[in-house]
This record gives sequence, structure tokens and C-alpha cells, in this order.
Amino acid sequence: EPVPHGGRRVWLHHGSSVSHGSDAASPSRTWPALAASLGGVDLVNLGFGGSALLDPFVARTMRDTPADLISVKLGINLVNLDLMRLRAFTPAVHGFLDTIREGHPTAPLLVVSSILCPIHEDTPGPTAPDFSTLAEGRLRFRAAGDPAERAAGKLTLGVIREELARIVEQRSAEDPNLHYLDGRELYGEEDFAELPLPDRLHPDAATHLRMGARFAEAAFAPNGPFAAHRD
Repeated sequence: EPVPHGGRRVWLHHGSSVSHGSDAASPSRTWPALAASLGGVDLVNLGFGGSALLDPFVARTMRDTPADLISVKLGINLVNLDLMRLRAFTPAVHGFLDTIREGHPTAPLLVVSSILCPIHEDTPGPTAPDFSTLAEGRLRFRAAGDPAERAAGKLTLGVIREELARIVEQRSAEDPNLHYLDGRELYGEEDFAELPLPDRLHPDAATHLRMGARFAEAAFAPNGPFAAHRD
């Protein structure tokens, strides 16, 4: 029997393994779950480990899923897989957002870029295992690309953040409910100094707590994109 609707707003979120909950203490302590609890909303988490790749089927799923609030967190998996170049990235983002807007033309839609990940800030992918720590029982990752390849259109997190901000600014002229959040506001350089990424890619449990609180503060604040009574 379906659970009765509790009357709370529904937040639909899509992202990478960081949103999926890699290294979180429990499913209820992933950063999106914590942010939803603090924001007083019901979460539908479409975090796909390794697969936040601007796939059209994901956009169609989001289009067809009832929701009051929507967010998409984009960047790291595109770099991990060295999936596309800047020329393909820009229209792919536009197409992804266009599809979501077909089903949710006026819902608050927040585009979030990647949290800080030093190995890929200025170095393209692909991401490769770093086996040097296996003897210690730890797996870490490294960037296998070359910074010089940015000139040929390869993506880094810095390139993606700049382009996402530009796309949102351009589209928001006709879509006032479209917003952008730099992921480094959730986890940035000072956070990395205090709570480094254990495998150089994924935040630990303590960082999930911090990210959830910061997202809630940014998104659900009285003037935030997910405010309860936003004008």
C-alpha cells in the first residue's frame, strides 16, 4: 500500500557517487539526505555512482518524476571517464536542462558543480587507480590526463565550473527559477586542508555531514533557491 503523502515538498536530485553516498556513514547520513532533513523536504535521490554523465534517459526520468524542487550536480564523472570535450559538453548540458524543463517548466532548478577535487581541478581525466598505497590496504586515485590537453577541449573541473556558471547565467535571463551553486561552497580548499579526500576522490563521513549542512544553508535559506516562500 502506498505511503500517504505527508504534505512536504519533494526534492529530486541527481549526481555522482558523492551524491549516491560513497563513504557516508549510512544511507540517512549522505549529504543529500542530511540536507533534505534540515530543509524539511522529501528526497528522491538519483545519485548514480560513476554515472552522472548527462545521459538523456536520466533527464527524461527527471522530467517525468513529480517534484517541487530539482537539482543536478555535474562534473566529476565527466572528467573521470574523459567522456567528452567542451564542444560536446555545452549542448549536452542545454539538452539535459531542456528535457527537465519539459516536465517542470517553473520548478526551482539548481545546477551544482563539483566539490573541490585537487587531482582534477586543472588536470583532465581519465581517472586511474593509484596502486602505490595498496600495500597499506588503501586504494587512491590519480589524474591520468595532461594539463596541456585543456587547449584541445579536454574537460577539467575548473573548465566545467566556468561553463556551467556561464550556461546558467545565459539561460536564467528567460528562466528566473534556474540557479547555480559552485560546489566548492560545500567543500573547498579550507575543508580539504582539514578533511582531505581519503582516496583523493570521495569525501568521508564527516565531510558528508558538513556538505549536507552547507547545502541546506545555501538552498533552503529565506533567500535561497529552495526557500519555502520564494517570491
